[in-house]
Amino acid sequence: MANYCEITGKKTQTGGKYSNRVRATKFNPTGKVRRKPNLQKKTYFVPEIGRKVIITVSARGIRTINKIGIYSALKRSGYKF
Repeated sequence: MANYCEITGKKTQTGGKYSNRVRATKFNPTGKVRRKPNLQKKTYFVPEIGRKVIITVSARGIRTINKIGIYSALKRSGYKF
């Protein structure tokens, strides 16, 4: 599975965990963590090209597809047909 959304371009982010002791000690012993987007593999039928496409899309990307349509969303993102 891809590590990014093909519609919105979301990908994993690196950040730090937060400890409640930071307020007292100014030291964060918890280290780094990878935050992953909510990615799903979806199959959509695109009537303009007459075939199905399988894309990896985030929850936000699904909402975008529902709003503007699959063909215009793929065209906006630079998807190669």
